[in-house]
Amino acid sequence: MTGDYLYWERVPTRWKDNDVYGHVNNVVHYSLMDTVINEWMIRTAGFDPVRSDAVALCVESHCVYKAEVSFPDTIDVGLRVGRLGRSSVRWEVGMRRGDGTLIAEGHFVHVFVGRDSRRPVEITGTVRSEMEKLVIA
Repeated sequence: MTGDYLYWERVPTRWKDNDVYGHVNNVVHYSLMDTVINEWMIRTAGFDPVRSDAVALCVESHCVYKAEVSFPDTIDVGLRVGRLGRSSVRWEVGMRRGDGTLIAEGHFVHVFVGRDSRRPVEITGTVRSEMEKLVIA
């Protein structure tokens, strides 16, 4: 349920997000998941995607749509960590309209790999300690 998400970010929809059917297109939901997750890692956990020795690669994503949303609605994007492994993290994301209606739930799995080797590396330091704060019980 949307009350279980430990971090929230409000995102305005844009005119170009609507498709020919008059609602926000499904690819926008995936883009929002990716953006909110990476913005959280950069701003909250101090992850530097440009200079870090490790990069976070998406190896799996999934989204279930519950209701429509259209421009000019806002979307509240909730974030939590469903599973934190040695080198991977399963982000769980909930999206609701500004009126509180649940519009989508999904997940996004990142595997941290060496920038050059592309082999899995351990999630450490501030990135890991901040992720731990989002782990659901």
